[in-house]
Amino acid sequence: MKKKPRLSFWQIWNMSVGFLGIQFGFALQNANVSRIFETLGANVEDIPILWIAAPVTGLIIQPIIGHMSDNTWNRFGRRRPYFMVGAILASLALFIMPNSPALWVAAGMLWIMDASINISMEPFRAFVGDMLPSEQRTRGFAMQSFFIGTGAVVASALPYIMTNWLGIANTAPEGEIPPSVRYSFYIGGATFFLAVLWTVLRTKEYSPEEMKEFQEERKEEFQINNYTDEILPASKFLRSSIFWLIGGAFLAWIVYHYNLEAELYILGFGLMFFGLVQLVTGSLVKSGKEKNGFVEVINDLFKMPATMKQLAIVQFFSWFALFAMWIYTTAAVTSHIYGTTDSNSALFNEGANWVGIMFAVYNGFAAIVAFLLPVIAKYTNRKITHLIALVAGGLGLISIYFFHNPDMLIISMIGVGLAWASILAMPYAILTGSLPQHKLGVYMGIFNFFIVIPQILAASILGFFVKTVAGGEPIYALVLGGASMILAGFLTLLVNDVDDPNKMKK
Repeated sequence: MKKKPRLSFWQIWNMSVGFLGIQFGFALQNANVSRIFETLGANVEDIPILWIAAPVTGLIIQPIIGHMSDNTWNRFGRRRPYFMVGAILASLALFIMPNSPALWVAAGMLWIMDASINISMEPFRAFVGDMLPSEQRTRGFAMQSFFIGTGAVVASALPYIMTNWLGIANTAPEGEIPPSVRYSFYIGGATFFLAVLWTVLRTKEYSPEEMKEFQEERKEEFQINNYTDEILPASKFLRSSIFWLIGGAFLAWIVYHYNLEAELYILGFGLMFFGLVQLVTGSLVKSGKEKNGFVEVINDLFKMPATMKQLAIVQFFSWFALFAMWIYTTAAVTSHIYGTTDSNSALFNEGANWVGIMFAVYNGFAAIVAFLLPVIAKYTNRKITHLIALVAGGLGLISIYFFHNPDMLIISMIGVGLAWASILAMPYAILTGSLPQHKLGVYMGIFNFFIVIPQILAASILGFFVKTVAGGEPIYALVLGGASMILAGFLTLLVNDVDDPNKMKK
């Protein structure tokens, strides 16, 4: 029986550097893609549906990559081959995205870019669980938060820096992406590749034999040996599929019958698709064709540990809020604070650049407080730490409604930054201790479902909400997001942190 050794600060540093590049790509995407869509002719109410490709891609890619990396071992390692492949593809996508000649091309490139980033990102979450003992996991995910925040600060601010420090044009002829945005994406592509390459070259993964010994130690320490890889009965999947298929069809019928917004069909078709997935799974199991990755992933989904189910609800409301912010902050700030909706005007682009600064602030603050989170958790616990952070983030989003001076929005982003730092660390630190070691990759991928599903929901309903309920005012999407984040904070109290280091010390 062998216990994982504690790693030094610099070892944890090296294994986390790749996230600098990953978040560089995500930050450029989050801060600028809505701007690119509007520049290429998208209406503000259509932006959520154009974003739908990103979360759907993550929904499909992450559990597949997680399952594959769980079952990979070659001379390059277990997780590192996926880091590298994703980095190459994502870097190419970042070079191409700002040169999109039409809206449909930009939407397609968002899909490709998000898929590539997910290929790199998913194994990084499992990597912390692979490499660190329980008492260092909070620190490991906090280190990832630091690099995520640092990368996002620079990436979010790049168009502003290009314009105000380097004198690069921030406007362009109608239908063209400004040079400040294009050059920012080029820098992002190079940074993504080099940061991931650093982690690939500077870390060494444990061998399958060592991982097996660590798993034996964890079975005794956390009593997870009641977990088995047994496939559930076919009837379990088949019965469940009926309810999802009927529910989805009924929702789609309501949308059709009452002539509701077309994007609401996504919800109905999404429910039916999940029902179909279960139907196929049940049919494969019934026919004895259960030894394949598809069945194993869906089977693992149905066998989630209780802690993971509880965290899934917290993640749902947290990420609904984040997606509302990423989609609508540009439109909300330019209309509510700057008083313009003309995407070709200098005032609009000034407001859009300020959104980049706002995003840089929340990411920068997240990087600063990332190392404070383990300290707070040490004197309280991981759940209380997450509650405090999410409530601060929710209040930050809601406060945007009450501010009319752009400078005051920095205060709002400080609250969001605290929430962001915790969202990137605490749920994963809590989750990892409840999972079987040999399933870390696939369960980290499945956990991404509860990041993606609220994003799909947001993309489906926020356009409808803004247009019909909020009177076309996108600022109310941020208020709704703030309320959702506060709810997520209080739901954290219901989570069972099975290997809370504070409990183990007692």
